Amino acid sequence: MTIALLHADPIAASLILLAFVWMAAKLGGELAIRLKLPAVVGELLVGLILGALQRNVASFPDLGGNPELGYLAGLGVITLMFAVGLESTVPQMMRVGLASLRVAIIGVVAPTLLGLGGAAFLVPQGTPFPVVLFLAACLCATSIGISAQVLRERQLMGSSEGRGIVGAAVLDDVLGLLVLVVVSGLASAHGTTNGLPWAPLTKTILLALGFLGAALTVGRFTTPHLFRLANRFRSEQLLLPLGLAFAFLLAWLGSLAGLAPIVGAYAAGLILEPAHFEDLERREHHSLESLIHPLVTVLAPLFFVVTGARIDVTALLQPKALILALVLAVLGTVGKLLAGLGAGKGQHWLWIGWGMVPRGEVGLIFIATGAHLTLSGKPLLSAELQASLVAAILLTTVAGPIGLGWVLSRRRAARKPEH
Repeated sequence: MTIALLHADPIAASLILLAFVWMAAKLGGELAIRLKLPAVVGELLVGLILGALQRNVASFPDLGGNPELGYLAGLGVITLMFAVGLESTVPQMMRVGLASLRVAIIGVVAPTLLGLGGAAFLVPQGTPFPVVLFLAACLCATSIGISAQVLRERQLMGSSEGRGIVGAAVLDDVLGLLVLVVVSGLASAHGTTNGLPWAPLTKTILLALGFLGAALTVGRFTTPHLFRLANRFRSEQLLLPLGLAFAFLLAWLGSLAGLAPIVGAYAAGLILEPAHFEDLERREHHSLESLIHPLVTVLAPLFFVVTGARIDVTALLQPKALILALVLAVLGTVGKLLAGLGAGKGQHWLWIGWGMVPRGEVGLIFIATGAHLTLSGKPLLSAELQASLVAAILLTTVAGPIGLGWVLSRRRAARKPEH
């Protein structure tokens, strides 16, 4: 009877599936790190392999379509974006200076325009404009975590160029999310009017700006009072639940405003500053970032594996899909290298440009968001386009740290005194 009840437990199948996915993700991440690549590359590749198996082996579990895994993966990406937001604050964004702003603007505009040109020539004739724009928009993403790791290893995070990369990447994230909002608005309004749907598009942009403006102003004034009130509670371990509750609340409000929940989660991280909850941190002997980190470590790999499993990698076997991936990767890299020119005199533009190249988890978040968008009742991205985008993101994620490491090695060699 006990054994029968155990097998009847609906959570049992999910438990073994989670165990399998976590072990596979960590093995993939370990292999990638040993090959001097970001762990996210290995996790995504594991997802691609498992996705190929589920399509060709009848008894293999459907990872991409499993609702429990999908739910946890969704929590993973929201938690990840909250953690990314926590790494910066609004005052820091205001202090990064005009140089970082110029780099960020060029880093969004140049790859998007280049991507538009390349995609327009390579996608099938008659492809709707929102689809072409989404392909290009994915190229404006930047993953600062990957470049930051290279800079940390070489003890250059505190340099002027290192600060410039970080500042530009933070602003790039905000601008990139706004581009994502615009593309989502175009997709939802496509077909309702002739030409560009200016009224719905304007409404979407105003909603996005209004939400971000309200969150970054009202939120900054209310959160200190919230955490001071929480500090009067006698119960223990308040910091993490309150932080997550705030992130999930803003993610929900962002979705009500017509935005992707990741925008609200990112805004929540930006709003929360160490001064708001320093009393709770002293009381619990942990920082909020250190408490969030284990959750990201546990949940984010699920997102990358599930994202990979949902991609039909066999679509890349089509010559046109492979060519599109290569072209998007090259154009995306060139666009970010051009962004380095915005740093101005006295800055190593090539260093900053290579630091902006990796798309990493941010690019994958863009793709995952696009996978849930529809256009005239059909998925915005076909299997071939999804595969091409993932391949392009992977190529830039690998090329970024390699290029940055090469530039830094040349810099070190040039500074060595001659004997």
